[in-house]
Amino acid sequence: MGVTSDRVEYVCRYGGNGTTTSVNVSTAAEVTMEIHSVCLPPKESTFQKLKHRLSEIFFPDDPLYRFKDQTWCKKLVLGLQFLFPILQWGSHYDLNLFKCDVVSGLTIASLAIPQGISYAQLANLPPIIGLYSSFVPPLMYSLLGSSRHLAVGPVSIASLVMGTMLSEKVSPVQHPTLYLKLAFTATFFAGLFQASLGFLRLGFVIDFLSKATLVGFMAGAAIIVSLQQLKGLLGIVHFTTKMQLIPVLTSVFHHTKEWSWETIVMGFSFLLLLLTTRHISMKKPKLFWISAAAPLTSVIFSTLLVFLIKSKVHGISIIGHLQKGLNPTSTNMLYFNGQFLALAIKTGIVTGILSLTEGIAVGRTFASLKNYQVDGNKEMMAIGLMNMASSCTSCYVTTGSFSRSAVNYNAGAQTAVSNIVLAGTVLVTLLFLMPLFYYTPNVILAAIIITAVIGLIDYKAAYKLWKVDKLDFLACICSFFGVLFISVPLGLGIAVGVSVFKILLHVTRPNTLVLGNIPATQIYQSLNRYKEASRVPSFLILAIDSPIYFANSTYLQERLLRWVREEEERIKANHESTLKCIIIDMTSVTAIDTSGIDMVCELKKMLDKRSLELVLVNPVGSVMEKMHRSNILGTNSLFLTVGEAVADISASWKPQP
Repeated sequence: MGVTSDRVEYVCRYGGNGTTTSVNVSTAAEVTMEIHSVCLPPKESTFQKLKHRLSEIFFPDDPLYRFKDQTWCKKLVLGLQFLFPILQWGSHYDLNLFKCDVVSGLTIASLAIPQGISYAQLANLPPIIGLYSSFVPPLMYSLLGSSRHLAVGPVSIASLVMGTMLSEKVSPVQHPTLYLKLAFTATFFAGLFQASLGFLRLGFVIDFLSKATLVGFMAGAAIIVSLQQLKGLLGIVHFTTKMQLIPVLTSVFHHTKEWSWETIVMGFSFLLLLLTTRHISMKKPKLFWISAAAPLTSVIFSTLLVFLIKSKVHGISIIGHLQKGLNPTSTNMLYFNGQFLALAIKTGIVTGILSLTEGIAVGRTFASLKNYQVDGNKEMMAIGLMNMASSCTSCYVTTGSFSRSAVNYNAGAQTAVSNIVLAGTVLVTLLFLMPLFYYTPNVILAAIIITAVIGLIDYKAAYKLWKVDKLDFLACICSFFGVLFISVPLGLGIAVGVSVFKILLHVTRPNTLVLGNIPATQIYQSLNRYKEASRVPSFLILAIDSPIYFANSTYLQERLLRWVREEEERIKANHESTLKCIIIDMTSVTAIDTSGIDMVCELKKMLDKRSLELVLVNPVGSVMEKMHRSNILGTNSLFLTVGEAVADISASWKPQP
């Protein structure tokens, strides 16, 4: 279609009640509108299209842009810096940065050591495994990771899920060696899965764990973890291994005879202290060091207290002997055949997804505060390779912890050297300080865990979900109650299912709306949303807000025909101008498949039988190309804007002199 000068523009206005308020027809002498052609996209071969599409899917950030127009020597250096980010910033490292990293590394070590021991028990593993997992993984991440503030180590959610999933099939008490083998094997497969996602650029897979899902899941898990710690806080010996709300509460009240008043007094006293320090640090962020130092301080004082009163009080359970020395190799303990291999793989994948989601989210959070970028796919490879190596050195699943990373950030960390300092501190502890933990009471570990996980209950985020998006809130609630009353893995599965259902709902039942013209403009917007917008006589202007696929093509056809029927009924009731043309704004239709093209073809045939003209506006390049090849509509039925379509078609209806 070329440029025309003898077309007229209808500027017809209807009031909000559907009645005409004014009609103004501007002739070509008064207003001239230029009608533009809808162009096809540049011609490309099938290979070029496939290459472009795959590039957009897997390489949206163009990770190889640094290598363009560089010498082979420079490319080699850039490649090594890409694989080992420490080589990139290491050359600029100085004493001032080192001082900041030493302070932050020692600070997070004071938090990581007691948390490592506590989280290992949460995963039903020996306490020493928690310390091993606070030594090798931080070293690995400091070489491979790109975040400057991520503090690596065991985390509560991954520990809980691993302990729950493995203990359902294998008892850590009756078969401790087998359980340990499965934990290391699950860690290996978690790392393999994480590294594979990063290498294959499949990071979008973890996006199925939406924010709403995680809010509910973490809150439910935090409550379950806290209730499980009642075993330690009350001194109960025989406690359920189940992780559901009702069995846990039943076990608490069925074993009241095992409650130990000494344990209760000590446990709740230190719990109150830890919660108080946490509250102070939240109210005054500059006092972050108070909550950071509180766990280790509590461990020291409680250990001294138990040591001093050990001859008088016998009801307080203690950790006991912890082996000194570096991480022993565990390559020979990886379990690659047998009846429980599937359990190890499943546990690894679930814990891998959860730990990866947490680690990347935490890394990006602190990167945004310091205005630098964290490469998600590279982080997946770093965390994955870290866990694979860790599984061979007696460690279980680790990732970036939000609580430790927040302390690391507030303590002034500048680079990943803070993780090296953390690892060095844990190394000293493993080599020389292990006997000091002999009299550490288990009750203090329970108090530390409760203090750490209580921050996962984000009721403000849940309330915001309720206000903003009810479907997201439903996913949150399903996740929350699924974890509380069914199980941790199934609760997570239910939440993911609800999230996927939400996606399918949007895809299969896309939004359609009626547009109207905003007076004195060429803008067409929703009649329902903009009360000043008004209908154009003889036109029904519709918009589709999604791609058109096989999954929604039938629904869209039925919904569009319903709009037509309702418009005809409205016109008849108000005695208005006869409906002549249906305009569909395709601006938001980013893609279309053959089922969608067939739907448009069928719709045109049905409207033709009713003497109604079908016009499409602003189809995107790929949609335009497919429709052109299908020969559905002629060029006189395609327009660049709604305003041009209304003007051109209105002019064709005007009797020529």
